[in-house]
Amino acid sequence: MTSAVRSDAWDELSMPLERLLGKASAKQLASMGLHTAYDALYHFPFRLAHRGELMPIAAAGEGEAVTVIARVLRTNLRPMNSRRGHILSVDISDGSHELALTFFSRNPRPLHWHASRLSVGTVAIFSGTVSSYRGKLQLAHPDYELIDDEENMEEDIAKATRPIPIYHATAKMPSWKIAKAVATVLASVSDIPELLPEDYLKEHNLPGRFSAIHTLHAPDNDEEWRRAARRLAHEEAFVLQTVLAQRSWEADKLEARACPPRTGGIAEAFDAQLPYTLTDGQKQVGEEISADITQTRPMRRLLQGDVGSGKTIVALRAMLQAVDSGGQAVLLAPTEVLARQHFDTIEQLLGPLGMAGMIGGADNGTRIELLTGSLSAPARQKALMRISSGEAGIIIGTHALLYEGVAIPQLALVVVDEQHRFGVDQRSALGAQAHTLVMTATPIPRTVAMSLFGDLEVSVLRELPAGRKEVSTTVVPYAKQAWVERAWQRAREEVENDGRVYVVCPRIGDEGDDAAFEENFMASESELPEGEGEKRPLASVVGTAQQLASNPALEGVTIGIMHGRLSADEKRAAMSDFSSGQTPILVSTTVIEVGVDVPEATMMVIMDADRFGLSQLHQLRGRIGRGGREGLCLALTDAPEGSLAAQRLAAFASTTDGFVLAEEDLQLRGEGDILGASQSGRRTHIRFLSIIKDADIISAAREGARALIARDPELTSLPELAKEISRMDEGQADYLEKS
Repeated sequence: MTSAVRSDAWDELSMPLERLLGKASAKQLASMGLHTAYDALYHFPFRLAHRGELMPIAAAGEGEAVTVIARVLRTNLRPMNSRRGHILSVDISDGSHELALTFFSRNPRPLHWHASRLSVGTVAIFSGTVSSYRGKLQLAHPDYELIDDEENMEEDIAKATRPIPIYHATAKMPSWKIAKAVATVLASVSDIPELLPEDYLKEHNLPGRFSAIHTLHAPDNDEEWRRAARRLAHEEAFVLQTVLAQRSWEADKLEARACPPRTGGIAEAFDAQLPYTLTDGQKQVGEEISADITQTRPMRRLLQGDVGSGKTIVALRAMLQAVDSGGQAVLLAPTEVLARQHFDTIEQLLGPLGMAGMIGGADNGTRIELLTGSLSAPARQKALMRISSGEAGIIIGTHALLYEGVAIPQLALVVVDEQHRFGVDQRSALGAQAHTLVMTATPIPRTVAMSLFGDLEVSVLRELPAGRKEVSTTVVPYAKQAWVERAWQRAREEVENDGRVYVVCPRIGDEGDDAAFEENFMASESELPEGEGEKRPLASVVGTAQQLASNPALEGVTIGIMHGRLSADEKRAAMSDFSSGQTPILVSTTVIEVGVDVPEATMMVIMDADRFGLSQLHQLRGRIGRGGREGLCLALTDAPEGSLAAQRLAAFASTTDGFVLAEEDLQLRGEGDILGASQSGRRTHIRFLSIIKDADIISAAREGARALIARDPELTSLPELAKEISRMDEGQADYLEKS
């Protein structure tokens, strides 16, 4: 490693650790991703330990780097039996569990030194990597620091009441060494520029940044540490909310087409022909959106509603208002199946109003255009001509709309369905100056909405339209074979009663490779039951369809298949056959998860249900019970009782309320998944802010950040906050909008 040289560009925070700590320590810290004084100061202890309160040994696992505070029970220094040298064995205890320490040396002198320091009754901090010898866990040659060292009695007396910070560490750089390194860095830093506005600090009674960081590393007591941690939680929330507030400010400088309602227009004609009454929620949200797009300030609104709450009709009414103003509206869908479904639904809802220029079309109507990647070259050219000429007022499509060469000259409104499937760049490619309505059928807890969509206004549809029937859900363990057999008998009964049955599988084929998984497979491997793959292969569309075809309970029933590898024509044919009843049982991947609407579908069997995320399970279940009959959902699983997967399925079966499930999902998963804490960029990790518990902090930060940007949009008064935002990892910043 090349020696660091003096540089005028270094300040106290950017100083390389090599210059502060020396090469050896700097090298060990670099292996942990810590290179500068700033990095070291933001490597905070994750917990506090206390003298007299011993850290549990029970949590130690083989191969783990651990730090434990324990008392010496016994020592034994003896010659080795099978080779030259001596061994010192030390047994330590935290009061309920014991752990062995082992020191080896050819010369007994260093071992006598260790033995003299580690006398019976001594309390120390021990750090090392846990190994196993003859079935017994041990630490070989651990680092340790005595808590009551007589040579430092005065210092120990002063320390006696102070908590001990415990850091994430490595075998070569244990927690107590990190603490000493951080103390050296702290001593070299005279100040840390403030990120938060002074009025915000006073309003919320928060310590300054430098004081809080110092306290987190060297607290005098627990209460002081908690106050400092709360200050850092405010800081994390404020940085995130400032990013979102700046984006809102930037967007507000743009100008969109004003789309005021028009008397006698297509929107009014559509409302007059609606075969049902809008819910109060649909009316209210519709008024909010209508008011937004009447202005030239670009609308940025998130519409969240439970499965079947009627978001599509709300979006369509807004699109028609845009058409009435002479503009064009785009509906962007993540899959061809969903784009086609939206096209068919809107075409049916509009009737003659969507057939402008065609035989039977209304005089005040418009044209609907579908643009997907599977269109033939001639069909694509014709579609592009109708779009670019303005003839098509409503354009529905997939990512194909984002490709170069797609010109939408009068673009006024962009509706993004299931917006989490699209990146920021993809959405902005359609036009940053258009009004934007993003929709999700996955209800979002309020704190998450504030954290991830702080730059969007949020509308919520909670009320379900009249006529939606109840869907009952039952978890079926594979081990109960009689229950599984009954599931297929029940499917037969549904078919005989003119119903349709979805059978959902996590795999397409039986290849056994990762490529066989559908692209939008949700559950992370860490959530899956241990050893699941060894018990039996995961259900696949191809294999399950073959098994059901030979199942006596389904004799004579035609079974169709649906998955992402089929061509667009094959997918359309599969859905058409299922809808008509020609193939009343459809074995599919999650490609049918969102937007697919077959009113006759009354039953769903989800194979290996533990392999799907909770929100995805809820989305899947939303495909049934959409007609006049109640639905039945069966979740087949091998998840062990008490596992996270089993808890997820129990929650799924307990309610059909997506908002309740969203809160439960947040509790089960924690906020790490939601704010992207696993993404790269150490400075953007959420370490103190809890999305579950800190709604008050998030709300306060949102209000404070908006007020700051309103008076100082360029952050000239807080240059360090501007630098911190610019340092944010780009992938993390994008994640705020993608999630």
